[in-house]
Amino acid sequence: MVQITPILVINFKNYLEVSGAKALGLARAAENVSTDLNVNIALVPPIPSIATISDGVSLPVFSQHVDSAKIGGSTGSIVPEVCKEAGAVGTLINHSEMRVSEDLIREVIPRIRGLGMQSIVCAATPDEVSKFAPLTPDFIAIEPPELIGSGTAVSKARPEVITDSVKAAAQHPSVSILCGAGIVTGEDVTSAINLGAKGILVASGIVKASNWEDKVRELAQPLVR
Repeated sequence: MVQITPILVINFKNYLEVSGAKALGLARAAENVSTDLNVNIALVPPIPSIATISDGVSLPVFSQHVDSAKIGGSTGSIVPEVCKEAGAVGTLINHSEMRVSEDLIREVIPRIRGLGMQSIVCAATPDEVSKFAPLTPDFIAIEPPELIGSGTAVSKARPEVITDSVKAAAQHPSVSILCGAGIVTGEDVTSAINLGAKGILVASGIVKASNWEDKVRELAQPLVR
């Protein structure tokens, strides 16, 4: 299980730079930084790489998505129990690139919790945070879709989105707010933490960097406690 906060969550997405055996390179770079700085880092590799990454490093591994499909006859689905068997300790739910219905979110969170896994529910607005927080996922990642991959951090462009999201979840202290969308520098991370976020969710800012370990270190440094 993940040591809750502060935390850096690295979403590999499905970039070719981290496909196949290359995913392990980023995972090991993140593990080096986590060990050196004593910072919590979780990895969200391409789903076919869950077992490889889980076996290859000591960091917690999350699935990028799960379905509500049953165990067994559900070809092509991403079944939570199978992800757990592959080594995942949690999952993203409702990422902006894989939006799902509110009914599915309500169904999947208890199922994930019952497996002893953790959930990161992604929200596009503070209003969605208000809607999802009573479901008590472990984390809610606030990510305005228009800023994802933009290189413009929400903590700078729209800081009120973070503060409003923190307020929206305040009645549910077990829910930690993560900040995503456009984070590319350590300064972006510091801004997010100062606004009340308990960690960050980042993808291209790391995956597309010329030196993975250096970039992970830069983004993790503000989380050192």
